[in-house]
Amino acid sequence: MNALRELSRLLLPVACPCGLPDVPWCAACAAVLAGPPVRVEDAAPRLDRLDGVAPLPVWAQARYAGPVRDVVVHWKDRGRADLDGLLGRAIRRTAAASAAALPGGRLLVVPVPSSGAARRSRGREPVRVLAREVAAGLRSAGADARPVALLHRPGRARDQVGLGTRARGRNLAAAVRVTRRGRGLLDPASRAVRGGVPGRPGAPGRASGAPVQCLLVDDVLTTGATLAAAERVLEQAGAAVLGAIVLAATPPPGRASREGRTR
Repeated sequence: MNALRELSRLLLPVACPCGLPDVPWCAACAAVLAGPPVRVEDAAPRLDRLDGVAPLPVWAQARYAGPVRDVVVHWKDRGRADLDGLLGRAIRRTAAASAAALPGGRLLVVPVPSSGAARRSRGREPVRVLAREVAAGLRSAGADARPVALLHRPGRARDQVGLGTRARGRNLAAAVRVTRRGRGLLDPASRAVRGGVPGRPGAPGRASGAPVQCLLVDDVLTTGATLAAAERVLEQAGAAVLGAIVLAATPPPGRASREGRTR
């Protein structure tokens, strides 16, 4: 096995996103994803609903800067699916730690969908990996959670990378949609016909007309435009969106500039 491992390294060299050779990730990069999660919604201006309602609670594992940014970029856009384990464990810890702040009851863990172009380029939707790990982390803390892909992005909406705050909002305003399956799962009348909660026909513990509870999952929180669009369409479909969990959040502009001067 050692000989095969060495041969594979020669044929397909592996390196940590920081550049350290011969390891998929190094101890230093793993360490920046090992801290406690933090609430980050106040740094996302597009999550402010401007109607007196508090913004959607968002938990993040780390700041989207330095080694964390390098790891996430390699994972999403450079084919590094081998980083699923590192990032999956990180967001699972975030989910387990945040479970106590969520109300009881069944919970659907909803990944934010990628654009069609991004999905074709990457060959998969990495956020779905995160949603599975979030559901597992919540279950480890005693919650009744399961991942369900309720959203999609039809049409030719651009990927969000490189867009500013206003452009992100315009790009997503009509781009995020509830899937046909999602409409059936979330519609109170449809659930009443089936007699219970999605996936649990006749299950006790929740009135069939009560809103289905959802928790959003994404990789990076920037302006909050993506989560705001997802929250809006899920609520319009009859769901109760309780919050969101992300891998990382961009630092506020003031903090980012200060960190840049100190490095």
